[in-house]
Amino acid sequence: MNIVVLGAGLVGAPMARDLAASTDVHVTVADIDPKALSRVTAMDRIETVKADLADKTVLTRILESADMAISAVPGFMGYATLQTILEAGKDVVDIAFFPEDPFALDALAKERGVTAVVDCGVAPGMSNMLVGHCHRQLDRTDSALIYVGGLPAIRRWPYEYKAVFSPIDVIEEYTRPAFYVENGVLVKRPALSDPEYVDFPGIGTLEAFNTDGLRSLYKTLKIPNMKEKTLRYPGHIEKIAVLRASGFFNTQPIEVNGVKIRPLDVTAKLLFPMWQLDEGEVDITVMKIVVEGEKSGARIRTTWDLVDRYDPQSKIHSMARATGYTATVVARLIGARRFSQKGVIAPEQIGSEPACMTFILEGLAERGVVYRETVEDI
Repeated sequence: MNIVVLGAGLVGAPMARDLAASTDVHVTVADIDPKALSRVTAMDRIETVKADLADKTVLTRILESADMAISAVPGFMGYATLQTILEAGKDVVDIAFFPEDPFALDALAKERGVTAVVDCGVAPGMSNMLVGHCHRQLDRTDSALIYVGGLPAIRRWPYEYKAVFSPIDVIEEYTRPAFYVENGVLVKRPALSDPEYVDFPGIGTLEAFNTDGLRSLYKTLKIPNMKEKTLRYPGHIEKIAVLRASGFFNTQPIEVNGVKIRPLDVTAKLLFPMWQLDEGEVDITVMKIVVEGEKSGARIRTTWDLVDRYDPQSKIHSMARATGYTATVVARLIGARRFSQKGVIAPEQIGSEPACMTFILEGLAERGVVYRETVEDI
């Protein structure tokens, strides 16, 4: 099977390495940045292509020999990239997390007879799958609550935050409106709103706030109460809120000394060196999913927990592993024809299939990303 990975960043490169470990998979990685491609050029059985993936003609040519694509491009390129992949008639697993509605491309995917799994990272992605899995097991689901965050193990002033994603994509979390469901009503709230403190054993107290993490869940599952909150070290919200209120995240160009420039571009350029995870720097991925409902007349609470850390042996950061390996395991699921539904597929649709969920949980555990389940009567 020929798989092309679009994007060789801190998540794209580990995905390529994981896929290339299978002798029946040939991997091509495409990126415009030679430095990014250098992360995989020394590896056997990975072909690299320097290419501008924003150029539709170039992207179409790269896709010609592929059986499947994994899209790890920045969010602002995600929708157009996915559309081009579907037009080329290729199955795809997408982790671009773009702001547009992916289901607008559902008819195109079905017309081309392809499977397009979107939002297939850790959250959204694995979080959706586990909610869908729990929902399938219950007679009635009353609530689903998701807490998730990626953190540096060592807190450093001023932001006490590091990421494997580009700063512009992270900033999207702080500017894009959040949606949640409360008593059956869809509620729209600003990002960073409704803060609360949550304790995690072995990590400490974290602050949680609203972000656009439910994504497709409120469209696909009839659960009357659903929320997703992002986790950071305490104090992070206030610092980001000040930047946002001061206009540092604005996309409208302003004139400075006769030059037009977007404040967001300057902010991202300044934040990148402070937010970038250094080689060997330990990071932690934390996720807790709590689903409550009724089964055979009994009230049940199911909790899924993930606490994952940087792997010193592979030298791959935790968030890259938790995000990227979810996508590569799902790619293998599709490649093995264990899931063949056509169209734009939300992760929870895969999670609602018990055999698929077992395949994914076992595949992640083999790669050291272990989710632990607790079921209790309430």
